[in-house]
Amino acid sequence: MYLDCFAGIAGDMFIGALLNIVPDKNVLLEGISKVKALNQNEYKLIIENATKNGIAGINFDVHLSNHHHEHNEHEHHHEHRHLADIEAMIMTSDLSERVKRETLRAFSILAEAEAHVHATTPDKIHFHEVGAVDSIIDITGAFILMEALNWPRVLCSSINVGSGTVECAHGILPVPAPATEYLLHGLPVYSNGEPMERTTPTGALIVKILADGFVKGMPSGKILASGFGIGNHESLEMPNVLRAVLIDTSNETELLGLLHEKITLIECNIDDMNPQDYEVIENKLFTAEALDVWTENINMKKGRHGIKLCCLAKAENVLNLAQMILTHTTSQGVRFLEYDRLRLNWKLKKISTPLGKIHVKITELNGETLRRIPEYEDLKTLAEIHNISMYEIRNLINKEIN
Repeated sequence: MYLDCFAGIAGDMFIGALLNIVPDKNVLLEGISKVKALNQNEYKLIIENATKNGIAGINFDVHLSNHHHEHNEHEHHHEHRHLADIEAMIMTSDLSERVKRETLRAFSILAEAEAHVHATTPDKIHFHEVGAVDSIIDITGAFILMEALNWPRVLCSSINVGSGTVECAHGILPVPAPATEYLLHGLPVYSNGEPMERTTPTGALIVKILADGFVKGMPSGKILASGFGIGNHESLEMPNVLRAVLIDTSNETELLGLLHEKITLIECNIDDMNPQDYEVIENKLFTAEALDVWTENINMKKGRHGIKLCCLAKAENVLNLAQMILTHTTSQGVRFLEYDRLRLNWKLKKISTPLGKIHVKITELNGETLRRIPEYEDLKTLAEIHNISMYEIRNLINKEIN
């Protein structure tokens, strides 16, 4: 799933965009009705086809019932829900375990952001704007729809936060509002277009939790579906919409049963670095999700011996890994090469053996198991525990797993 946040992102825009893509819109209504602690008389969900600046999409909105506004006491109860109240509502719901888990995590991150802004602790936060019924619906709804799409990996553009000021419970504040800005730490942002709040706390939260990486432009693959979520702001030069695009990046080669994917090789030539320091950068790159890292001996100008440092990466990790290489080596620059890769399907499985538990990499081709390879680190641990050689432990484990 590629999220194009060229005009920002809000919870309702995200849900609207995904409603274009899910096969059945009722999955949202049925999902939210599983939060039994939400009184269905209190809210009405609006899902309607709409256009913004001539672009068709889906407008999702939560209308709170009249009695909710008439009774101050009632409203007071909702405007001031604590984190514990919201956690109880989610825990007692019939939502799936993963949707519950993601929602609880989202609200605890949100409480942490609010607590940071107000110099207090998450348990003391009264959710004003956020704890009300509509944000519970926005956040659970986002995860209900992600589950309906079988949890695709999410890549996101840089986020347009907007500019100007916004009116909230604490008076007039600059855009992005403090809680939104705190949630956006570590994420790529910019400001463009007429002054308005383009990214809301809920929008920032959804990106923070779901985005696996940030890309410049659309990821390569086959577009399966797409749609626009319509926002509430009017803006002449830039429609207040969010685009979500579902892309098949696997491009499985049917004949061979192999996985066809795009990867990037990052490399640089180095002739003035202490050889012991390569281990440090290699470990850092692997921790930051490099697919593989290696060095090659090369001859450089004036007969100098050098090292070529090579790192394989997924598209969304390239900039991060390149920056790491430039920070932790003596290289002044790196090269990128785009490659197509065909690879076997494999999965890691934990297996119990009489000698202890071990992870096994199971490689498949056309649905058949090709080979089972025990993980080296686990073999090493078991060899130490049983005080036998690597040769012996490998033979014993191979008998158990094959």
